[in-house]
Amino acid sequence: MQDTELDPVLSEALKKAGRQMPTLVIGNKNYSSWSMRAWVAMTAFDIPFKEVRVLLDQPDTAAEIARYTASGTVPVLLDGDIAIWDSLAICEYLAEQFPDRALWPVAADARAIARSICAEMHSGFTGLRRAMSMDIRGRYPGQGRTPEAQGDIGRICEIWEECLAQFGHHDFLFGEFSIADAYYAPVVMRFASYQVSLAPALQAYADRVREHPAVARWIAEALAEKEVLPDHK
Repeated sequence: MQDTELDPVLSEALKKAGRQMPTLVIGNKNYSSWSMRAWVAMTAFDIPFKEVRVLLDQPDTAAEIARYTASGTVPVLLDGDIAIWDSLAICEYLAEQFPDRALWPVAADARAIARSICAEMHSGFTGLRRAMSMDIRGRYPGQGRTPEAQGDIGRICEIWEECLAQFGHHDFLFGEFSIADAYYAPVVMRFASYQVSLAPALQAYADRVREHPAVARWIAEALAEKEVLPDHK
């Protein structure tokens, strides 16, 4: 387990507000796609938090995670007396707690579509997950091209094309960076690792996601990790 230091300025501000800094429990940054979604969302929208990193696939991993949640998975957001152990639930909670930061698109129609594509990511794309596990440090050109993964890649490209055409009037799926972009950031990581060819407009979007400061910071910290998990390529 790795525990980051609290920012003393943020800590003091929260203390004056009568609120403790929330804690986000995550897995290895190189491998944990679900952790990436919540972490990137919080970082992108300047929501202060304390980070606790639990190393995955270790003899004590289950015991360490059990300190924070009975679900057996990360991420987990600890805020006061509550623990939220699902990445989409974490993002929804944050959107409610910080309504002024527009984590979801402001327009109702865009917000509904953003929630829909996040829910589809949350429950689907199992072919891509199985064949192309996230490994930011790795490069596997041509691997993982199962029929199921190819089908998922096609559907993701369709989602990106439709959202960028209908709502993406600036750089991201719904104009400004939102939970939706944080949710698809691990897919951008997979496409880079497995060198998936994309149409120019979609590759440009993927590049913008990688260059977003929150995503770029996650990537840099993933590249700095030394752990190699045996169940990953």
